[in-house]
Amino acid sequence: MALAETEPMTDTKAAKPQSYWAGVGARVVRDPVSMICLAVVLLLILSAIFAPYIGLPDPYKGSMIARLKPLGTEGHLLGTDEQGRDMLARLIYGGRLTLFIGLMPVVFAFFIGSALGIVAGYVGGMTNTIIMRIVDVFFAFPSVLLAIAISGALGAGIVNSLVSLTIVFIPPITRVAEAVTSGVRALDYIDAARATGANALTVIRVHVIGNVLSPIFVYATSLTSVCMILAAGLSFLGIGVRPPEPEWGLMLNTLRSAIYINPWLSALPGVMIFVTSLCLNLLSDGLRSAMNVRD
Repeated sequence: MALAETEPMTDTKAAKPQSYWAGVGARVVRDPVSMICLAVVLLLILSAIFAPYIGLPDPYKGSMIARLKPLGTEGHLLGTDEQGRDMLARLIYGGRLTLFIGLMPVVFAFFIGSALGIVAGYVGGMTNTIIMRIVDVFFAFPSVLLAIAISGALGAGIVNSLVSLTIVFIPPITRVAEAVTSGVRALDYIDAARATGANALTVIRVHVIGNVLSPIFVYATSLTSVCMILAAGLSFLGIGVRPPEPEWGLMLNTLRSAIYINPWLSALPGVMIFVTSLCLNLLSDGLRSAMNVRD
């Protein structure tokens, strides 16, 4: 009696290929440091957004008889500032302005700098020379001094801080975008697209942008922590956010006089700046590692 031949069972369903961004997300999720930093940043953002619904005291209402209360005071978990205002409320509300001024200039600079760099890198010639020489002029000044000079000329205020920080971060993003685009422009598929009769705008939109935005985006994320520290520094120097708005850099300035009376209270805004910038920096490193598919 012949034995029936058995055929190995095969999976008829082909495995669905994983997209690039899905792979990046999976690698970020597997990185515990990135996930912890992401959780901290999300907690800060959500607390800043929903601050009016948490039941916090009025961050602008002070009391001269409740000045500089220590940490753990009843009704004031993190104490009060030099005008008797609740520190926990001011730290959470201050996260709104600090994160907004720290993130939005990078977003604006990302779009403007990417556009300038891609045009300079793809077109080349005189266009590249004009754009990059203007960028080099801004690179002649340290970013901190340039931000102080522009904010000092424009005056204090939220809008002026956004403008000055955006101007500071456009040149580095433009240089990165130009370098990446110059490398992509020499590849074979760009020559093939030109050979089909596609104009420059079509080649940039279809073939260039998708291949250069990833490294530009990763570099821009690394600037968020620097931007937040610069924004807090401008407020600390008095050329950023105006009083009585709660902002971590401005709070650090106003609490300087209390450093010998209640040093822990005076350090709270600095701790918030340090923790947030550290988490943004580590999250950027994790994202860069996740997007580096060659390794």
